[in-house]
Amino acid sequence: MEGYQYTIMKPEKVAIITGAGQGIGLEIARKLLDSGSNVILNDLEVSLTEDAVSSLSRMRKGMVLGCSGDSSSEEVIDEMVRLALDHFGKIDQVVANAGITLFGGFLDYSRQDFAEVMRVNQAGTFFLTQAAARVMKDQESGGSILLTSSVTAHQSHENLAAYAMSKAAIEMLAKNLVLELAPFGIRINTIAPGATLTERTTSDPDYVTTWSKLTPLGRPASPTDIAEAAAFLLSDAARHITGQTLVVDGGWTAISPSPYA
Repeated sequence: MEGYQYTIMKPEKVAIITGAGQGIGLEIARKLLDSGSNVILNDLEVSLTEDAVSSLSRMRKGMVLGCSGDSSSEEVIDEMVRLALDHFGKIDQVVANAGITLFGGFLDYSRQDFAEVMRVNQAGTFFLTQAAARVMKDQESGGSILLTSSVTAHQSHENLAAYAMSKAAIEMLAKNLVLELAPFGIRINTIAPGATLTERTTSDPDYVTTWSKLTPLGRPASPTDIAEAAAFLLSDAARHITGQTLVVDGGWTAISPSPYA
């Protein structure tokens, strides 16, 4: 679906962001709009997409278009690319942020849950990147792609074996694609958030207390903390950075205390 739209200037760049109806993805969309990008905003839920587009349109910077649906499906990926090209004629920035977390102990983890995590997190990221990179190659102006990983790709976290595996694979995808994308001026990096205050995590009444104690800087991240780092990697200020992962976790992976310890 295509949501509300409002424009007052013609920004320089065009971005696609998945999983952006709330939390980190929404804050990245807000930051990119503020920096001068038009945004194609995706979320699985129609209501979240519509609310996000309506809210961001009030910024009076750039244009926001909504595209609801499963970001790992071929049809939704094609629709996001089509919206970008039909309205703006190009794609400059992509944030493959959509993902799911299905907790479960390794010894009891089901094939169904495993397949779903890999479908959304790995296949969704892989094929959105592929579709966007094809456009960036043909338009001959390069681009910047950002994949969303997690600190669980770097340190063990109980009951998240499948999720951690999917995120580690995403980081290797970014590193591997340097060889194929750099000749076309396309940069690709990964951001790995640590504990972050989102709608999902704040439903746990102990989350802030627990992660404030475990994080060396004394608090979990806000979505803005992650968005600032994401915007940097996507920007021309990071024009000589590709194939890298930026961990944003307040120092947690440096000491790695487990919340279950």
